[in-house]
Amino acid sequence: MAALASLLDCLLWPARKEEEAEKEEEAGADGPQSLLAAPRCSQRPHGGVAASWGLRFGASAAQGWRAHMEDAHCAWLSLPGLPPGWAFFAVLDGHGGARVARFGARHLPGHVLEELGPAPSEPEGVSQALRRAFLNADERLRSLWPHGEPGGSTAVVLLVSPRFLYLAHCGDSRAVLSRAGALAFSTEDHRPLRPRERERIYNAGGTIRRRRVEGSLAVSRALGDFAYKGAPGRPPELQLISAEPEVAALARQTEDEFVLLASDGVWDAMSGAALVGLVASRLSLGLAPELLCAQLLDTCLCKGSLDNMTCIVVCFPGAPSANEEAIRRELELDTALGRRVAELYASAQEPPSLNTVFRTLASEDIPHLPPGGGLHCKAAVIAEAYSRLFQGSEECREQWLWIISQQQKEVFARIL
Repeated sequence: MAALASLLDCLLWPARKEEEAEKEEEAGADGPQSLLAAPRCSQRPHGGVAASWGLRFGASAAQGWRAHMEDAHCAWLSLPGLPPGWAFFAVLDGHGGARVARFGARHLPGHVLEELGPAPSEPEGVSQALRRAFLNADERLRSLWPHGEPGGSTAVVLLVSPRFLYLAHCGDSRAVLSRAGALAFSTEDHRPLRPRERERIYNAGGTIRRRRVEGSLAVSRALGDFAYKGAPGRPPELQLISAEPEVAALARQTEDEFVLLASDGVWDAMSGAALVGLVASRLSLGLAPELLCAQLLDTCLCKGSLDNMTCIVVCFPGAPSANEEAIRRELELDTALGRRVAELYASAQEPPSLNTVFRTLASEDIPHLPPGGGLHCKAAVIAEAYSRLFQGSEECREQWLWIISQQQKEVFARIL
């Protein structure tokens, strides 16, 4: 097993067992959610640029500790039939299988386009179109599953126009907006105990047990989950589980920097403010958004996330750009960490484990660690330095371990 995978396994094993026990208690008769013996960390970061209207994005996904990957996502830098400057991004997090999430990633953009029409009215007309699109997509999915097959998916969408940012979501996939260097907006998860959600569930004849709808679902809005959408005489938006999204229309400002969309596996590990700080710091190093996303998911995995993870970062013209001083500090930090790993290795009577090295470093006061991510964001650098002490064992050279450090070095060399 690669050095970083070993580090993750050692660091997270106690927490993993605790969370597995918690999930078993919450799930009741359904049993615990299955977890792998070691996380699957491979990623395929990708991105794109629409230079004419100042948009660029990056995206990545990791299966992590879960036995199956149930997340899906999509990104459209331009929308057919609409003027330049419109774009669409979505992250979907399936439960009970990946089928609903994959359906949403493929077909939700088409439903949005159909409802928008060639000349959408902003902002109210677009907000209503997004609500109808979610409900229509859900109805289409139901027609494909006439027998009510199990499974559902949360969803969070960013629709960009030249004048507004529209954030639509159902469930606990979340989005944050960074503006002028700070967290300016965050969506709020749809949980059964939120007053409006609780009232709808009770009015539809449902119950809430263990903070879950009917003791089972932890979210109160989702695509699919048709077993919870059969209350007679009630429209789709008033069922126990609703596919109706909450929509926020935010007027664009020159201070807008980026929007981060992510499934709940990311939010399990980091707060919105911490993620905004981490993303901004990585952009100041000149990292491409897709490599930033890969580093962010590695950081969340190292910080203890057990779920599938997917994130999309959409950058606007006001996003932080490469800063020579920030790059110089990062290079000095990487060098200092490598030197400290060598010192710890040399001073020990017996070669310390990578886990011991990491925990020792975590107890020390190390300046200029990445905001939000801290030492966990530098796990790949630490694992790389540790692996060199074993004369570059091939088992420490898996691509996923090197992608961030190697690409980051190329960026530094190009800028300095």
